[in-house]
Amino acid sequence: MPRHGTSAGQGEGAWVLKGTRVPVRDLFENLEGGAMVEQFLEWFPGVTREQALAVLKCDEPPLAESAA
Repeated sequence: MPRHGTSAGQGEGAWVLKGTRVPVRDLFENLEGGAMVEQFLEWFPGVTREQALAVLKCDEPPLAESAA
């Protein structure tokens, strides 16, 4: 089951966390800014921990790439 989708009414089809209007980009920007996942979840209560972790897992490089 996908944890993200697109929203045609927001940012020309920006990727959003499924069932929310929270752009996936916001998750990455907050984490890059030093926030922890738990903080992000507090700030965006419509997002579940499962959704956030699924998006982060999709962004992980394959093991073969990281070992090179």
